[in-house]
Amino acid sequence: MATATSKPLDSGTRLAIDRTQLAHERTLMAWVRTATSLITFGFTLYKFFEFEAGKRIVETNSPLISPRHFAMLMIGTGLVALLFSAADHRRSLKRLHDEYGVVFPRSFSLVVAAVVSILGLLGFAAALFRA
Repeated sequence: MATATSKPLDSGTRLAIDRTQLAHERTLMAWVRTATSLITFGFTLYKFFEFEAGKRIVETNSPLISPRHFAMLMIGTGLVALLFSAADHRRSLKRLHDEYGVVFPRSFSLVVAAVVSILGLLGFAAALFRA
């Protein structure tokens, strides 16, 4: 474990750490892309059935799940996936920092994940309150 008083990392180790950090960034962005797909598909499904019903949500005769509930399930799944992937990303970068003592720049993929999660929460609230 490197500390602030230990000798600097050699260039090979530093480049390996940078590649690992970038791999974590790409992984989070892939999760953001997946979560965005789930959220937008759920919200689109909700709006489609709302439009088909003439500004009224279609309630099916199926006792299992309605289109509105399925849309909310899709949006919720995207939000949960985004939450877990962002937490895993932070944990992975913290582990790299603890092991090698490297300070990473601000993660823009976390900022994108936060923006997408806010938009997803707005979509979930719209479906929940039938906006």
